[in-house]
Amino acid sequence: MTTPPYPQNHARLGGLLYLVIIAAGIFGELFVRGSMVASGDAAATAAHIAATPGLWRTGIAVDLLMHVCDVFVMWVIYLLLRPTSARLALLVLLLNLIQTAVLVANKLLLLVPLFLSEGHPAYLAGLDAPQLQALGYLAIRIHEYGFGVGLVFFGAVCLVEGYLIRRSGYLPRLIGTAMQLAGACYVVNSTLLLLMPHLQGQLFPFLMLPCLVAELSFALWLLVRGVDVQAFHKALARA
Repeated sequence: MTTPPYPQNHARLGGLLYLVIIAAGIFGELFVRGSMVASGDAAATAAHIAATPGLWRTGIAVDLLMHVCDVFVMWVIYLLLRPTSARLALLVLLLNLIQTAVLVANKLLLLVPLFLSEGHPAYLAGLDAPQLQALGYLAIRIHEYGFGVGLVFFGAVCLVEGYLIRRSGYLPRLIGTAMQLAGACYVVNSTLLLLMPHLQGQLFPFLMLPCLVAELSFALWLLVRGVDVQAFHKALARA
């Protein structure tokens, strides 16, 4: 079995890009949509987007950058975890690809309120302003649910990935446990979003905190410490 000759370089690249993903996600969800989407108020949301369309577009662009980085991080994690179990590392990769594909397609919904806020083209002549605002807000709400659907797959990623980290011997078991806890939180959050959205709204901050701590810890560990190279090559030799 072949392996990258410099696993530390790969680990640090993955850690750096993982931090970019975390920062981009916070920017898009909190700084852009968190500041522009008025919960339950389609008119106010449409007014915010119409007033600062550049910020809304930047949020979408940063989200897409995040998903490009996702692909490189998937590749790095596959290479780093393959010596522990090639089959499970491939499963992590496949689940992660589905998650990213869902989230990338989901971003198209964020273009709907943007288009509806930029004038009133002829093909929308039959709709008045409140109807257009309602359509834009509906697209944003569907995007929120699409995000939850994608995170079901990412929750599964974290559960299997955490198991492999714990088994690896060249990455900290504690981070593996934290990633599994994060995976469980993602799955619970998405399940509640679909079945009990009111409860999900109340628990969302508490469910996302373990996810942020786990992923930030993993990213920083990869960037600063990397892997135990000797243990990595021993695991590779046994594979």
